[in-house]
Amino acid sequence: MHTAGAQHTPAAGQSRPGAGGPVRGLLAASHALPSIAVTAVITALAAASGRSPAGTALAASAVLAGQLSVGWCNDRVDLRRDLATGRGDKPLVAGTVRPRTAAVASGCALALCVPLSLANGLAAGTAHLAGVAAAWSYNLGVKRTVLSWLPYAAAFGLLPAFVTLALPGHPWPAGWVMVAGALLGTGAHVTNVLPDIDDDLATDVRGLPQRLGPRPARVLAAVLLLAGAFVLVLGPSGRFGAAGLTSLALTGALALAVARPPRSDPRSRLPFLATLALTTLDVGLLLVRGAALT
Repeated sequence: MHTAGAQHTPAAGQSRPGAGGPVRGLLAASHALPSIAVTAVITALAAASGRSPAGTALAASAVLAGQLSVGWCNDRVDLRRDLATGRGDKPLVAGTVRPRTAAVASGCALALCVPLSLANGLAAGTAHLAGVAAAWSYNLGVKRTVLSWLPYAAAFGLLPAFVTLALPGHPWPAGWVMVAGALLGTGAHVTNVLPDIDDDLATDVRGLPQRLGPRPARVLAAVLLLAGAFVLVLGPSGRFGAAGLTSLALTGALALAVARPPRSDPRSRLPFLATLALTTLDVGLLLVRGAALT
């Protein structure tokens, strides 16, 4: 996930000395950090909602398979533009992973995601697969449009439904949970593309953040993340407590890191890493407060 400056890169499929083996490259191409973060959050929510250990593991497996499919799909679809912009940090560009390998891995992960999702129940599985489909739609073209934020909002907004619809009675989550997920997901979209805006514009990727430009996009990301935190704090009870105030204070500090461009490296992934930390923190404090998702 780290960004590299323009440099000479070998053609796809050729090896680069010291670049690591194919397994390591395939792991890097999966966007492992956000995949693990999302899986960990859903695992915690499933366990806190009363799923059995086996049910929690099943939910985690479905989410991880979906995330891996999206990550590998992303790098395979973006190969041509990554070559054009000199993304030597990308395993497919460096040649440590062949394009066909990434495509097969993505397809296998998606094929595994379908039965794993539906094993959580028809309603829950359908909600999760709808979110995965939204993420794939982003990779396959929506990212180039002004609606680039919509797949993120839909996918993250549906994740709580995947948890609650698997519970007895198949309840939908509270509206505030889905709104918070959509806000945090949209904020994650903006921070994820911030380092690549110039390269994206050069290769005709004109999503919402690219159209806004780096500075307005940073402000938008901070506002979205703060709004998501407010919804998580106020949603369960409508009032602030000590944990809620702590959450908002820490969220504010992390949002500031998102809004202010790094002085040393304008292509830094710090805003996206701050988003992952902020989301994990907010969900953790939500669980500490014992708030029910339904």
